[in-house]
Amino acid sequence: MVVNIYPPLADSPSFMNSIEKIARILNTTPEALRDLDTKMAVVTGKQGVIDKIVKQNDETVDHVLEDLGLTRQSTAEEIYDALTGKLIEIDKRLFELLGKPDLSKLSTDSNEIGDVALSIFTPPPGLFIKKEKVSELLAKQPPQSLLDHFGYQNVEELLEKEGFASVVAALRFTQTSEWMRQFFDVAYAGLKPEDFENRDVEMKVLDTKWLEIAQKFMGKKFHNVSHLKEFGIIFISPDPIDMPGETLRMFILLLHYFHEVPFYSGLFRKFLNDSDFVAKFQSLLRGDVLEIQEARNKNQEARTWLIIQRYLAKNDIHDPRLAMHHVSPEAEHWYRVANNFGKLAEVMSTEGRSPAGGGHSASGGEDKFNISYWTELDNVGDFFKNRDGADTLVSFDVVDLVMSLVKSGEVKYLYHQQEALWNTIFAEYLGRDKMNQLTEENIIKGFIEL
Repeated sequence: MVVNIYPPLADSPSFMNSIEKIARILNTTPEALRDLDTKMAVVTGKQGVIDKIVKQNDETVDHVLEDLGLTRQSTAEEIYDALTGKLIEIDKRLFELLGKPDLSKLSTDSNEIGDVALSIFTPPPGLFIKKEKVSELLAKQPPQSLLDHFGYQNVEELLEKEGFASVVAALRFTQTSEWMRQFFDVAYAGLKPEDFENRDVEMKVLDTKWLEIAQKFMGKKFHNVSHLKEFGIIFISPDPIDMPGETLRMFILLLHYFHEVPFYSGLFRKFLNDSDFVAKFQSLLRGDVLEIQEARNKNQEARTWLIIQRYLAKNDIHDPRLAMHHVSPEAEHWYRVANNFGKLAEVMSTEGRSPAGGGHSASGGEDKFNISYWTELDNVGDFFKNRDGADTLVSFDVVDLVMSLVKSGEVKYLYHQQEALWNTIFAEYLGRDKMNQLTEENIIKGFIEL
């Protein structure tokens, strides 16, 4: 998450060859990437893939800089500030489109957040644990902290009074890690195919009282938007929207989960009748990734790609698996969100909120930086000199930028762009559809063999 320190090169970034440049962005070695390129060319018959990616990256960076009134000689800070400045404009426009949402008042009323999000992408019905089964499991292992807080006698009363979505969401911030581990390991161990059902994905804005409960048990706010794959629940906490970028962050996270939840639901369905379904189910919920030594062994062969389900950089930006060639389902969900931006622009235009959607500025001129512009930037990044003269990687990815913006620039996120770039490399060799097919087929074992 922190801006990496990159070793200086003999030549300036504009003269780096393609292999060196991509290897440097991905924190891998030119030798490893050159070996990958050579062997993937043999497998696929495609030559010049890395050169093509660099050419597209450079052209896109040049185009964005021109639109921002900047050049390659601009500092990394100037470019970052200009990019996030445009996001602040989009964030304001989105806040208007969504009816200036006050999350504290949306737990029971219909809201434009859900209406607009669903008009852009409606997640298909999925396969989730039956609600009555969840009630049964909770009755066997009661969430005592939650029961005590409300003064309820049993789980049935808790669910009836507080609602299914709110209760299962609250388990994360009211129960101990030990309780959650036991519930996951023991309660889920007996699940059978008949304990699952098809139902719609549910989006829930939590009541403000859940903020108070979270602070009581955790001493801090929990994540503004989160999800529960096994229950088909996406929930938004009613935190005040009082920071630049928070509306946009909330909205793109919501769209992200609209894609992620059906992805995992499809895998639940795929494995439901397997004799080892429970083990696979729990593995998917954990987001298992090969341990480092096993990953090293697999990664020695350039035709074997790791599957990394979660963002390892959140815990350790130097995790060696991040430098190994791999594909990322998370990055694919974000890729689909980026493509949703075009639809969001249409919605904005239809609603008459001209600037971000219609491609025109408030003054009537062309607005080159409307929200659909971000569709092509998920894997884009480049090196620029910072004010101290050191090479600094700047991510042009909207997710990295908006996450950094909400953190007031204290943390510069890079990993969404880097993960998107690994996916782009694989997709250039074999196609995005093939990448997704192979990811789903091999996600449990954790690697793809070509």
